[in-house]
Amino acid sequence: MNSEKLLAEKKQAILKSWFQTTVDSYPADTARFLKSQKDPFANPVGQTTYRSLDALMDALITGAGREVMATALDPILRIRSVQTFTPSAATSFVFSLKRIVRKHLPEFGRDGGLAINGLDRQIDEMAMAAFDIYVACREKIFELKATESRKQFFGSLKRAGLIDETEADGPGL
Repeated sequence: MNSEKLLAEKKQAILKSWFQTTVDSYPADTARFLKSQKDPFANPVGQTTYRSLDALMDALITGAGREVMATALDPILRIRSVQTFTPSAATSFVFSLKRIVRKHLPEFGRDGGLAINGLDRQIDEMAMAAFDIYVACREKIFELKATESRKQFFGSLKRAGLIDETEADGPGL
């Protein structure tokens, strides 16, 4: 049996474990809530995470490229980039997939090793895309903070009468 069929057969079990592991990276109370609350309106983070992980599993099964994986990763990493995760913690859920697959598919590695090496490469590619997305989100957050600080600073100078109307927009605003 080829690797895609093996993954497809165990997809739900792997997905459940991957979701549990990803959610467990949050503080205990948050993780408990994310696991237990099934209402997508009451728990958008949990639902978004689950849907994205499901799409990532489909991408692995079909051998989709980096762009498809990046599209599926984007919602999770946008959420994690505004939370208190370090870059490594925010993206570590991707690497946990290797361990989970080996746990659920011990026969996967016995197929000569080529299949597991190919899957490992796909997961590594997924991790690189995840890190790129996370960094881009953090850069955007810092850019927004810097812009807001400049606006506040020049607005204060304007209100104090220290600069005129044309200078109040500040450099590059």
